[in-house]
Amino acid sequence: MLWQDWVFSVGSWIFVAALIPTIRGKQKPEISTSLTTGTVLGIFAIAYLTLNLWLSTASTLVTSASWFILAYQKHRQE
Repeated sequence: MLWQDWVFSVGSWIFVAALIPTIRGKQKPEISTSLTTGTVLGIFAIAYLTLNLWLSTASTLVTSASWFILAYQKHRQE
């Protein structure tokens, strides 16, 4: 296993942890911000997958999903 996989994976989990207060809170980012970020992270996850960076793929998919959850929550607010 590559050390880079661990670095990317830990970084993604930190981002997920940082998003939890926003997911649980009342104020949400704009839908366009959440959709763009979630989409780009999804593309990153595909790139990690092609490099066989399994931990990075999984953690980045969770981060991407977190941003899509925020987009959904913002949509429901409006």
